[in-house]
Amino acid sequence: MTEVALAPQPARAPLLRHTGITLASARRILRQLAHDRRSIAMIIVVPVVLLVLLYYMFESVPTPPGAPSMFDRVSVVMLGFFPFFILFIITSITMLRERTGGTLERLLTTPLAKLDLLLGYALAFAVLALTQVTVMVAVAVWIFDLQVSGSLVWVYVIALADALLGVALGLLVSAFARTEFQAVQFVPALIVPQMLLCGLFVDRDAMAGWLQVISDIMPMTYAVQAMQEVAANSSPTTTMYVSLLVVVVVAIACLLGGALTLRRRSA
Repeated sequence: MTEVALAPQPARAPLLRHTGITLASARRILRQLAHDRRSIAMIIVVPVVLLVLLYYMFESVPTPPGAPSMFDRVSVVMLGFFPFFILFIITSITMLRERTGGTLERLLTTPLAKLDLLLGYALAFAVLALTQVTVMVAVAVWIFDLQVSGSLVWVYVIALADALLGVALGLLVSAFARTEFQAVQFVPALIVPQMLLCGLFVDRDAMAGWLQVISDIMPMTYAVQAMQEVAANSSPTTTMYVSLLVVVVVAIACLLGGALTLRRRSA
């Protein structure tokens, strides 16, 4: 009886096969940004300057006995918003430059999956986010004596999660822009509405019903809500945990969406 030789089945690619390339991409991006003084200033210096402005804006505002100062109430929320906003801009423009310059097209000719590539970008900007949040929290606490009811560890964790959300959203929207000007146009389209409706300026319960519905689907709402819970409660609350989980899940979803919509070139 003749035996029929079966063709060998290709081995399934291991999940971490491209870890080296992913880490190399992260290092390359960090090296590029290290030589870009404007980006470094925007990531590290600008948030500190904004905190200084906030402090002196509210320095003379009277505080009722037993209530937190206006600076404490506003700045703890801004510790989450500033990283989200700034890293959204930096990430979207950096990814767009990679595509328009042909770097992305060359990278995708290597045995590198799109998600591997985006993880490299996310890792690089996670390092920047970690640096940015560390500096901001240190300045707010040690220089301006920020006081919150909850643990500063949770302030740090939530601010870092907000920064990573900005990175993931920036990677996602960069696929829909062809120029840096178009990338910046997403700020009034996506970021400003979230800033206005997240409960920072007006209590969400005081908004019209249809505005509350829109606010409920915006991730920045949950980022602000998590920070407000830490500021007002000495122990973590269920609302804080749920809000933080929403921010993390949306960040992961944006990262996966960015992998699906990633194009080699902008045109």
